[in-house]
Amino acid sequence: MKALTAPSGLEVTLAKVVDLLRSFLQMRHGIISLFDSDGELEITVGAGWTESCGERCRTYLPRKAIDQIVATDTPLATENIAVHSAFTAADMEVLGVSENIPVSFVGVPIRVDANVVGTLTIDHVLDNGSRVWLDYNLCLLPLIANLVGQTVKSHRSFDGDPEQPMAQQLPKQKHPARQRNKIHVEGMIGDSLALRDLLEKVAVVAKAKIAVLLRGESGTGKELVAKAIHELSPRAKRPFIKLNCAALPETVLESELFGHEKGAFTSAFNSRKGRFELADKGTLFLDEIGEISASFQAKLLRVLQEQEFERVGGNQTIKVDVRIIAATNKNLEEAVARNEFRADLYYRISVVPLLVPALRERRSDIPLLAAEFLKNFNGENGRMLTFDPSAIEVLINCDFPGNIRELENCVYRTAVLAAGPSIGRGDFACWQGKCFAEALHKSRFGKIALQSPPIVPLPAVAAIPPAAAAVAVPPEITSQPPLGPAGAVHLNGARMTDAERVIEAMERCGWVQAKAARLLGLTPRQIGYMLRKYGIEIKRL
Repeated sequence: MKALTAPSGLEVTLAKVVDLLRSFLQMRHGIISLFDSDGELEITVGAGWTESCGERCRTYLPRKAIDQIVATDTPLATENIAVHSAFTAADMEVLGVSENIPVSFVGVPIRVDANVVGTLTIDHVLDNGSRVWLDYNLCLLPLIANLVGQTVKSHRSFDGDPEQPMAQQLPKQKHPARQRNKIHVEGMIGDSLALRDLLEKVAVVAKAKIAVLLRGESGTGKELVAKAIHELSPRAKRPFIKLNCAALPETVLESELFGHEKGAFTSAFNSRKGRFELADKGTLFLDEIGEISASFQAKLLRVLQEQEFERVGGNQTIKVDVRIIAATNKNLEEAVARNEFRADLYYRISVVPLLVPALRERRSDIPLLAAEFLKNFNGENGRMLTFDPSAIEVLINCDFPGNIRELENCVYRTAVLAAGPSIGRGDFACWQGKCFAEALHKSRFGKIALQSPPIVPLPAVAAIPPAAAAVAVPPEITSQPPLGPAGAVHLNGARMTDAERVIEAMERCGWVQAKAARLLGLTPRQIGYMLRKYGIEIKRL
């Protein structure tokens, strides 16, 4: 407490706290990180901090783990970071993790009032007492973080003269490089750097009458981005018309876009305006534009160039003033190279290309999105479900190849099958209603995401409970995880059974489950299932 109340700058005060912790805790690195109001890393201090070593301290920050602590507002602790999904290969490299130097880690959030403003993290070389070390620090560090939060609040409230009334103080000036304009767009939820970068570009592009091409995977919200461009443009009070080009055959698509005259075809009983006419003086959003045929591309190109067309079955030229926003999840450059998409049309629609980030590139937004989807579910179904931290951890560690659309489906499906008032790890279920959360974590083969049917079984050797049967497996996974050149068969050439492969892996790794799990391409929990399933007794060496 004495270190926190000393009359010195915030960085110096926090460095003294880390120095003090280092004097009575077993740890290699201890770091306090604080973020500004925009979520940018503002202060990073460690033991022996000086103004010149702030950047060096940042190199010891496992950024994915830090983001998870901030997003979930819960502590993160692991006995060995090498087997935890919150740590990337880059994190393990900067923390000096190897086969010879495994590392334990504890990180806790620092709060000011109800907001997470930073983290306190420490790490320690793994030894026989690491479990006790984790338990002790999980009790101690939240208390320290609470005191640090009060100190941060005090310093930020009285950043000028402590004796000057708060009402007369000027707001703290941020570094120019960190100043960002917050742009709010209805329906777009999140505060990640990737999303803010996109919205800043949207705000700039919206002001000019130019064609925009939205690139990105399916389910990332390209239609919402198109609507945001329209609503931030001078055309905001004019129509915003949208059309999915992949949903209609070419003959119907022509009528939908250009309209038709009475009697133009069998069912044309009346004249009808097309989407171009309806969007006059406004914006036309053409989704899945990469799916239109070569013949229709030529017709569309003429309209985009001349801003004029004739209705189907008509001969009167109609002029319009329409801004085009197109979207696709295809690689149009490759399509142009294969002569599947006209190069002149590509250049016409791609004046300003914008990439909409995938959900896995903005993981810190997942808790906000999931909470919004659960709120909608509760409102529609008269429920009062909530997420507990274990559920958020599962969601953050999913890749979600279907992006936001898949996350929404996952939340709704899990909420329907949830047994209690709070959704936890065990509530994530497949269509058979069985838990398969364990299959969501990182394995040797990469991350396995929450998937809907069709059901594809996992390889038998993984010995994940039957609940994992609804998880899609990447095609490169073979029926047996590799054990290395000497571990797959007996000397007589016969293929080993699953139990024999587990026993051999355990023996090769000195009966250390974590090492054997890495050798087999499994998680420690999965190998624990296999040991219990086959009744294998763990040897104590």
